Amino acid sequence: MRMSSPRFQPSSPVHGTGRRKSQYTYRQLSLLTSYSTSSPLRVIAHIDLDAFYAQVEMVRLGVTEDQPLAVQQWQGLIAVNYPARSFGIGRHCTVTDAKKMCPKLIAQHVATWKEGDEKWAYHEDAASHIGTHKVSLDPYRLQSRKILALIKESLPPNLQKVEKASIDEVFLDLSAHIHSILLQRFPELTNPPPYDDPTEKLPLPPITALDWQADALIDLEDAELEADDPDWDDVAILIGSEIVRDIRAHIRRTLGYTCSAGIAGNKMLSKLGSGYKKPNQQTVIRNRAVQHFLSDMKFTKIRNLGGKLGDQVVSSFNTESIKDLLLVPVEQMKLKLGDDTGVWIYNTIRGIDPSEVNSRTQIKSMLSAKSFRPSINSQEQGVRWLRIFAADIFSRLVEEGVFENRRRPKTINLHHRGQGGQTRSRQSSIPQGRTLDEATLFELAKNLFSQIIQEGRVWPCANLSLSVGGFEDGVTGNLGIGAFLLKGDEARESRGASREASVGLSTHERPEKKRRVDNSGIQRFFPKKESSSGGDAEESLDDDVVDTVNPQIRAKESSPNRTGIGPTPITDDYIKVCTRCDARLDGAEALQNHLDWHFAKDLQEEERGKRTFANGHSTASRGQKTATASSSSSKKPTKASASNSKLEHGQSKLKFG
Repeated sequence: MRMSSPRFQPSSPVHGTGRRKSQYTYRQLSLLTSYSTSSPLRVIAHIDLDAFYAQVEMVRLGVTEDQPLAVQQWQGLIAVNYPARSFGIGRHCTVTDAKKMCPKLIAQHVATWKEGDEKWAYHEDAASHIGTHKVSLDPYRLQSRKILALIKESLPPNLQKVEKASIDEVFLDLSAHIHSILLQRFPELTNPPPYDDPTEKLPLPPITALDWQADALIDLEDAELEADDPDWDDVAILIGSEIVRDIRAHIRRTLGYTCSAGIAGNKMLSKLGSGYKKPNQQTVIRNRAVQHFLSDMKFTKIRNLGGKLGDQVVSSFNTESIKDLLLVPVEQMKLKLGDDTGVWIYNTIRGIDPSEVNSRTQIKSMLSAKSFRPSINSQEQGVRWLRIFAADIFSRLVEEGVFENRRRPKTINLHHRGQGGQTRSRQSSIPQGRTLDEATLFELAKNLFSQIIQEGRVWPCANLSLSVGGFEDGVTGNLGIGAFLLKGDEARESRGASREASVGLSTHERPEKKRRVDNSGIQRFFPKKESSSGGDAEESLDDDVVDTVNPQIRAKESSPNRTGIGPTPITDDYIKVCTRCDARLDGAEALQNHLDWHFAKDLQEEERGKRTFANGHSTASRGQKTATASSSSSKKPTKASASNSKLEHGQSKLKFG
C-alpha cells in the first residue's frame, strides 16, 4: 500500500501537548551528524549501474536503448544489456550461441593493448588474436570516475560520505546530509530537548502521509499498519530517496547512464534493495518493512551467505529460507556454527549490519598482467609486454589524478610464472627525487626482468605481471590503541618506530608466509582468489579501479562491530582486510591495531553525541569549576603534592578513604 501527500513544506506546525511522542530520542537524531552506525535513523544508499560495461559501449557507439548489445572478451561475454537478456542471452553464452538466439545482437569486443603498441584501442580482430592482445578495461574505469565525480558533485562537500565499492557500484551514507535537511524542514527539531535530556523522546513528525513518488516501496507485513502515522525514520528515509532520485537523474542527464538504487538503514539492505527492481529503478526498505522484505528471500542470496558457509547452514538446519531460519534460537546457531558465526548469521537474517561506509576511495596499488597463450620464449617478447604494462599503469596513474594529489607509488614489483607453475618475483624502490614517467617505469621493469632472467630456467614464460604500490595513506605499522591516545612528541616517536620496524624485504628475497591466523572462525568459509601472478588479471569480469599487488576476493559487508558481534576479519597470508572499512593491512597485528583505532574513534563519536545537547549543563559546571579553581589556587601545595597533582585534560582525581 503506497500513500501520497503534497511535498514537504519548509516549516511545520508545533505539536499539540496531548500528542504521543516518537520512539526516537534527541540523542539518536544527533548521532546522524557523526555517521554513527548505532543510530536507528541512519540512511544508507547503494547505487548500482545497470549492465555497466554494456551501457558504456551503447553510449560510445550511439545505439538506441532498445538495441540488444553484449560486451565480448575473446569468445565469451562479460556483460549483456537488458534488451539482449530478453532473448535469453546471459554471460554464460558464447558469442556464437548468443548471435543464434538474437541475430541482431551487437557483440562489441573490449578494448585491447596490442603487442608493440603504446596505447589501448578497439580492434575489430581482437577476438582472434588472444596471443598478441591484452584486454584493457580503461574505458570503463574512465567512465566510472566520471560517475563518481558526478555523485560527489550532487552532494554538499562537507556532508558527504561516499564509498566506491567497485567499478559500477557506490555506497552513500546520507545521514549527516539528511540531518541538515530535517532541521531546515522541521525547525522545532533545533530546540533543546526537554530538561536538557538527550534521552527524551522526539515529538512525532507533523505529517500523516508521505509521497514516495515512483519508488518501489517494500510493503509492510500487515497492510493495516500503513495507516499509522510515520515516524522520523520514515521521514529520514524519504528524504534519502529524494536525494538518490536526483543523483540518478543527474547521471542519466549528463552521461546517459541508468542506474538502480536501494535506500535502507544499512549497507547490506541497501545493496539487496538496488538489485530488487532493475533496471533504472530504486527500492526503499523502511525499518518497519525489513522483516517482510527478507522473509521471502533465500539467505544464500545475501552476500557472504553463499558458498561453503551457506552450504553448512543449509545442512545444519535443512532450509534455505530466511523465514524458517528466523525460528532457530541464537544458542542453537552458536552450537552448530560457532559463537561468532552463529551470532553474525542470527543478526544478518534480521537485517542487522553495523558496517561503515568507507569514504577513502584512493588507490592503494595498480597491476597490469598477461597470461600468454601460447607461452613466450624470448626476452625480446617479454620486454614488448613490459612496455605495454608500463604504459597501462602510467595512463591510469594520470587518469586517477595521482600526481595532482601528490601521491605516487613507492615500489614496483614484477612477477614471473613459468609453464610448470613456478613463480618468481622481484621488487625495487621507485626513485622519489625525480619526476615519475612512463619511461622510468619501463626501465625499472626491464631491470627487474633482467634479474629474473639471470637466474635461468625462465622459458617458456606463461605469465608476467607488473605492479606498483605504496599508496597506503591510513594507519601503518604496529600501533596499539595506546598510541592513539598519546600526544605530541610521544605520538610521533611511536609512529616513527613503527615505520622503522615495517621496512620491506630486499628485492632478492621472496617474502616468507606470515603465521596463519587461526582458521576456526567464520573467515574459513570465504573463498580465496588466486594471486594475480598466478592468473590473468584480464580474466576478472568485475575488474575494479583498484588493483592490488596480491588481490584476494573480499567478503564484503561482513558486518563486524565493536562489541565483537560479527565475523572475524577476513585474512590471507600477506594482506589482512578490515571489514569495517575495507582497509588492507600488512599482518595480523597491524589489523588488530587498526581495529583498536576504530574502537577509539567510536568512543570519540559517542562522546561527541553526548555533548551535543549538554551545553546547559556544561555552562553550569564550568562556573563551578572556576570557583573551585579560584579557591584552591590560594592554597600553596607542598612540593610532593605539586608534582603529582597536575591532571591531563579529561582526567579526574580519585578520592580514597
